[in-house]
Amino acid sequence: MILVGLGGNLPSVAGDALATCRAALKVLPQMGITVRAVSPWYRSAPHPPSDQPWFVNGVVLVSSKLPAHGLLAELHKVEAQFGRERSVANAARTLDLDLLAYDDEIHADGVVVPHPRLQDRAFVLKPLAALAPAWRHPILKKTATELLALLPQDQGVEALPSQES
Repeated sequence: MILVGLGGNLPSVAGDALATCRAALKVLPQMGITVRAVSPWYRSAPHPPSDQPWFVNGVVLVSSKLPAHGLLAELHKVEAQFGRERSVANAARTLDLDLLAYDDEIHADGVVVPHPRLQDRAFVLKPLAALAPAWRHPILKKTATELLALLPQDQGVEALPSQES
C-alpha cells in the first residue's frame, strides 16, 4: 500500500488549493503513478500555528513500479509543475506531495517511510483514516484510526463539503 499526502494553501496555475490538488491527481499517471483511491478533502489550520491561510489536505492510495526514491523524485517534479518553491520549513505552498508510506517498508530505498511526523498530524491522519482506516503504521503498530484517536483535538481540521474527487 503506497500512500501519498496532498496539500496546499496557495493558489497555483490550476486555481485555488483544492483545484491544485485535484489537478495534481490528473498529472500523476503521466509520472508512472496510478491513483487507486482518494480520501475526502479537508481544510486544516497551519501546523505549527501561524498566520498563513488554511490548507486543503487529502490522501491518495497509489500504485507504481517506481522504487521509493524514484516515486519521491516524481512527486517533487509534480510539485514544481504547480509552482512549489522550497524555502523555509513549514512555509506556505502551492502544493505539497508527501510519501507517507511505501508498503510496509521502513526506510525504503533510502527514503524515510513511513513519513516521520504523520502520527502527529491530524491533517494527515483524518484523510488517511477516512481512506484506509485499517492501515497499520509499520513502526508504531497502530492503525490510522487508532493514531487519530490519540491526537489532541485542537489541530483545526474540518471536512470540506462532499464533492467528487
